[in-house]
Amino acid sequence: MFGEGHSIFMKHTIRVRLSASPDRSYNIQVEPGILGRLSAEIMRVAGGGSVFVIADSTVARLYGSGLRRSLTQAGLRSFLFRFPAGETSKNSKVVQTLHTMLLTHRVRRDDLIVALGGGVTGDLAGFVAATILRGIRFVQVPTSLLAQVDSSVGGKVGIDHPLGKNLIGAFHQPRAVFIDPGVLRTLSWRQFRNGLAEAVKIAAALDSGFFRWLERHNAGIVRRSPEVLASLVTRAAGLKAAVVERDEVDTGLRNVLNLGHTLGHAIESASRYRILHGEAVAIGMVLESGIAHQLGLLPESDLRRIRALMERMSLPTVLPSTFDRGLFHRSLQLDKKNVARQVRYVLLRSIGQSVVGIPVPNAMVERVIAP
Repeated sequence: MFGEGHSIFMKHTIRVRLSASPDRSYNIQVEPGILGRLSAEIMRVAGGGSVFVIADSTVARLYGSGLRRSLTQAGLRSFLFRFPAGETSKNSKVVQTLHTMLLTHRVRRDDLIVALGGGVTGDLAGFVAATILRGIRFVQVPTSLLAQVDSSVGGKVGIDHPLGKNLIGAFHQPRAVFIDPGVLRTLSWRQFRNGLAEAVKIAAALDSGFFRWLERHNAGIVRRSPEVLASLVTRAAGLKAAVVERDEVDTGLRNVLNLGHTLGHAIESASRYRILHGEAVAIGMVLESGIAHQLGLLPESDLRRIRALMERMSLPTVLPSTFDRGLFHRSLQLDKKNVARQVRYVLLRSIGQSVVGIPVPNAMVERVIAP
């Protein structure tokens, strides 16, 4: 979908065109430094409504207080709501707390929620926006690499359940996505590489040229070269947007973006979220690629390339020795893609080409997860 010679501009706008509801189409704006003038962008979306910024405790300290001040100085009625950082906050109790805060501050249907943060914040704040007053507007301002390349685009919002990840949710498209690749320099190395796994997933599932680009630019990515990161984010977000345009509510093509997630979500749940989402997806991609190879779908050379790129990005490729296999299998049976009680997988035929809905015998899954 992207040519090998794609180049990055200092400002790049990607339009997500939703043909079923054109009025809900929106822009993804990728621009280094946009966070510094975000209040002006939000004012254009908010109109005369109040603005409720939702951020976790870490991002609120780094960026949330400053954004709230600039919104207030611009004349907008604005508030900043914090919640504890981490995947464990993606639950119904935190949602209810945020609902109560919004209602206490007299939220209205014409108000705006700003999801400022990583994937957890986008999922959580988006779900709050989808459910308060039967749905109000929100914008995504992703500050993690995982959110910038993947989760902020497409309108999937939701929370976890004790029985599994992302089992409660909705489709609620943002009114805009504002991406500042410059904020990625504040991420810890672990959080940074956590997002790299989703970029590899998008490339492996959709675009062999982008996968080759990741292989060639690995050194610049790991070094966090601003130009390389801006290009990475733009290419990944553009690929995801193209899929969302063709399959907004995940009934067909969009399923390819679940590559690595069938096993990955079960791994994440079984670790009780000690393994981060991207880390679990990296392991899941390698294991599922092993399954695809055993089924005669994926050439061994492509399996080696996927594993090698993960390792060059310092991502895990094997399960930890303390892995809870019982909890893993229980979580796997609750996967949202299951049909007639049978687990279905997205598997690779080659790098850049995926097949959806493949049943895999439990015995084969046991073989690939064996130590």
